[in-house]
Amino acid sequence: MNKGGFSWKKFIGLSAAKKSISRKIQIPLTKSGRQRKAGAGSLIAMLFTLFFE
Repeated sequence: MNKGGFSWKKFIGLSAAKKSISRKIQIPLTKSGRQRKAGAGSLIAMLFTLFFE
């Protein structure tokens, strides 16, 4: 039983299109996804400078 309700974005395929584009360009399209990716990149850069300086 679906308790989530109806999503017109999912019905017309907008969600799948955004997911497909995001995977091809390898950049998240959501604000939280971009922040998470930027945080991971800065962590890697910081570790790189600590160990290979």
